[in-house]
Amino acid sequence: MNQKELGEIRRRFRPDHNNIQRIYGCYVNTNKEIIASFEESLGLLSQNETEKYLTLLKKTLSGALGKNLLDISFATREVMEGEQYRLLSQLRRTELQDAALREEFCRAIIEKLDMEERNYLILMAYDVYDVPHYGKDGSRDDEGGELYKYFVCCVCPVKEGKPELGYEPEERRFHSAAIGQVVSAPELGFLFPAFDARSANIYNALFYTRDASQGHEDFVEAVFRAEAPIPAARQKELFGEMLSQSLEAECSFDVIQAVHEQLSERMTVHKESKDPEPLTLSEGDMGDILENSGVSPEHAEAFTRRMAEELGEGTPLRPANISSASKMEIETPEVKISVDPKYSYLIQPRIIDGHKYLLVSADAGVELNGLAVEIRDV
Repeated sequence: MNQKELGEIRRRFRPDHNNIQRIYGCYVNTNKEIIASFEESLGLLSQNETEKYLTLLKKTLSGALGKNLLDISFATREVMEGEQYRLLSQLRRTELQDAALREEFCRAIIEKLDMEERNYLILMAYDVYDVPHYGKDGSRDDEGGELYKYFVCCVCPVKEGKPELGYEPEERRFHSAAIGQVVSAPELGFLFPAFDARSANIYNALFYTRDASQGHEDFVEAVFRAEAPIPAARQKELFGEMLSQSLEAECSFDVIQAVHEQLSERMTVHKESKDPEPLTLSEGDMGDILENSGVSPEHAEAFTRRMAEELGEGTPLRPANISSASKMEIETPEVKISVDPKYSYLIQPRIIDGHKYLLVSADAGVELNGLAVEIRDV
């Protein structure tokens, strides 16, 4: 899915923009016991309750693609023979109305999911989107599009409410009142099937994690029987490891500075192009970037081989997960420097009298604790 398609589905989660008839829930305690299962008709809920349910489900489609929202790809064999894929497909086909299927699905999650001694709510909803068709000039026409049938599932921690002061009208005074258990924003969830090229892609699902450092491998295994994508935070660490080990002695300040400058430039150009597809870099792209940064062809090839081994053959890198377009950070044990990548050339490494230094050009506009100061020759 790209950003434009994601936005199109996110807009569905408004009271007057969807065909969701019912909300299904399963409340689970810390002992992995189902406290309650329920289904609510949106037509019988108050507007406030409807909006709260839709907000929780919508958050399952929030965050950045490639960081909080990750593609899950099903192998052809899993689609043809997999039990978990069969279950997902049946849930979709029955529009989540089969209680036995819902319980089977929830118990598969409960068995594997670790919510760190917290109660949680598994929330699900099914929707049908009559995808509009647009002509070559970008205007909507009357030609019918396909019906995109999908469901969304999210897992929300449930917290004990804190005692608060509450007003008692009959007594005309405030009392300490304990608020009940409160449903928090989703920790994880998914959309099935994915919405690719404005159509259902039954070979993919879109997985959501609120914390980009958490891959929730057990949940992914339980729900999809697929390998969990590498968390965004881990991708950055892995990128550094691959550079350090592949480049060996060539992993110098100048080289890494040049690499991140090129990554930043590509991200800036991509953003300005307003391309809805996330920016990715293939093994060949990374090889070119390294060689343009002064890395020898041998070490650049060593990196691309390592990239294929760690990520899988043909799996691209997402620059947004490994570098920042707006900030480059340089650290020593005592000092931390943050600079816009387009001005990183102002920082130069030097060895003077056997000591290593970072020289920062500071001809004008120097401030110390917010106070403008001059640098004098002493």
